[in-house]
Amino acid sequence: MLMTKDTSTLSESVERLQNICVDRATGGCDDSEYQVLRNELRDDPRANQLLPRFIQTSRTVSQFWQFIKHKFATYAERRTFIWNEFKPLLESLENGARTPSDESVSEILPELSSDYVHEIWQRALERRTSNLDGAITLARTLLECVCKHILDDLDIEYDAAADLPKLYRLTSEQLNLAPSQHTEDIFRRILGGCTSVVEGLGALRNRISDAHGQGIKNYRPSARHAELAVNLAGTMAMFLVSTWVNLKQTPET
Repeated sequence: MLMTKDTSTLSESVERLQNICVDRATGGCDDSEYQVLRNELRDDPRANQLLPRFIQTSRTVSQFWQFIKHKFATYAERRTFIWNEFKPLLESLENGARTPSDESVSEILPELSSDYVHEIWQRALERRTSNLDGAITLARTLLECVCKHILDDLDIEYDAAADLPKLYRLTSEQLNLAPSQHTEDIFRRILGGCTSVVEGLGALRNRISDAHGQGIKNYRPSARHAELAVNLAGTMAMFLVSTWVNLKQTPET
């Protein structure tokens, strides 16, 4: 289902559903709008993953009533529980799930003249709170694409099947960002840290994203993992593209 509602309108739907639950939990009547709102929010990836568990399992407001009346005896307890359960979703929508660096990354990526790279970044931002596994996978994909675009522009050959760390090392060498290319200890340490970040993103994606199947011992990412992966990938992508742009603008001597 396509997301047709803007974030503010979606927030209104969440608040309406929350109010319906509070009303029913404190002596109100059934509301047919419950099912409409529930289906709408479950179909929207921005809302589905943070939707309260009791909404996911209660298909009708009558089923919700059977759940809440046995869970808490007093109206006050029911109201507090419902508000707390909806809080993560409402805060996510109110904050727009964006960080200060998002706009900076969005502004520099068009320098690559690639709609695909821009699309990957936007999808990563959208899934940062709605599809945690997918967001981590897209974080790595973003960096892989940026590295390949820069290498293509510089006419540098690379193995199309190379993993992210290899692509990054090759790209960093072409952009004079490899730690071994610098003598100042502080720059070597910072650039070495960048290499570690990229390697960590690759390992995180292999361990807990949706890129590979899992066995009995499986790991599920939390929202903070997805946010960290996307934010780090965006920052590193911005650093690479900015350096590449500066290199192209610097006259040869």
